[in-house]
Amino acid sequence: MSEVLGTTLPEDWTASRLKRVTSLLNRGSAPDYVDDGPVRAISQAANQPGGLDWARTRFHNAIGEPRKLKGYLVPEDILINSTGTGTLGRIGFFQGAPEGIPCMADTHVTVARAIPSEVAPRFLYYWLSSIPFQEYIYAALVVGATNQIELNRDRLGDAPVPLPSAEEQRRISGFLDAEVALIDDVVSARLTQLAILDRRLSAIRDALVEEYAERFSLVPLRRFTARIEQGASPQCDNSPAGADEWAVLKLSSVKRGVFAAEENKRLPELGNIAHQNEVKPGDFLVTRANTPDLVGDVAVVRETPARRLLPDLIYRVLLDPTLDADYVAEVALSNRIRTLVKADARGSSQSMVKLRGEDIKNWPIPVACMTAQEQLVATMSDAARSTEQLKSTIRRQIDLLIDRRRALITAAVTGQIDVTTARGVRVP
Repeated sequence: MSEVLGTTLPEDWTASRLKRVTSLLNRGSAPDYVDDGPVRAISQAANQPGGLDWARTRFHNAIGEPRKLKGYLVPEDILINSTGTGTLGRIGFFQGAPEGIPCMADTHVTVARAIPSEVAPRFLYYWLSSIPFQEYIYAALVVGATNQIELNRDRLGDAPVPLPSAEEQRRISGFLDAEVALIDDVVSARLTQLAILDRRLSAIRDALVEEYAERFSLVPLRRFTARIEQGASPQCDNSPAGADEWAVLKLSSVKRGVFAAEENKRLPELGNIAHQNEVKPGDFLVTRANTPDLVGDVAVVRETPARRLLPDLIYRVLLDPTLDADYVAEVALSNRIRTLVKADARGSSQSMVKLRGEDIKNWPIPVACMTAQEQLVATMSDAARSTEQLKSTIRRQIDLLIDRRRALITAAVTGQIDVTTARGVRVP
């Protein structure tokens, strides 16, 4: 009777080491990224829980025969994210690129190629995705500290693998393929519902802003802008700051109308950075540079810890008191302004474009009285609150489905359930 990671296996199962059941267990190559090339590079970002996200892959400027590349992928290769907190340990299964382009893993992804006579690739994929193995990764296979953690290749090679008979591996894989697909379909439907709720909220905002545009005069924001300030981005630590430490905000602190003070980088020394760069409650912030979809994003600062500084990629727009910052934010989030932002954004790279302060000053704002401004903000606040309640319920459902998925995989690959009779069974 074998035991793997604290779980007793069925009597007729054996166990081996990962390095003994794989013909390849190594990381990929460092890509030379280009806009278009002969090979797709699969990164950790592309290796998502729901499968490979091809929109997040990029092209590698490969020279010569792609098959000779370190990390060249063949169908049924297993991908293991190998660096960084939050991504490390994520497991993917390569079945070929949609358009048939050769693919490789980058240096942050480990490729595990099963020896079919030793272990079925799908069974190995599910074992590496199981709860005990995922826990084992962080307990025994990780080296480094904070966001610099990575998988140790030698320890990974020595990781245990349960081995039922080849026939049982096929049964388990087939069972999980069917059951996991059903769960994933429901999760996908719930994610679609979340997207629909977001679109519904945006539609409510767009309708309100258009109504105000018809009722009130449209005036360029410059008429109500005292000045636009831009911060600085000195050398910072990768880790966030404590409440009593100085920090520079990250671009991700301003996103879709929400300000997140915790998105920052610790500043070891204040140095020559001016105190006036400190962000305060009530500030109206606009991202100066970002991806095409996020440049010109806005948020109003609520409560924030002291000592959070404006970076050079985020503007602070000082508004006239006759304009409520929350009102301007709602208008700026509407399709009317987003269309202008996309037209005005400049840059040679699609991964980073910039917006000028003059572009912001040209935003047409319906000049409503303060009461009407507050009414629009209140309406959007109520709509956002009810939307968030619905989204919270859906997210809880998704979490339960994901937990069910993990538990089912774990029970199957460790022999805790008989997959020939297990459909619909309650798992441990």
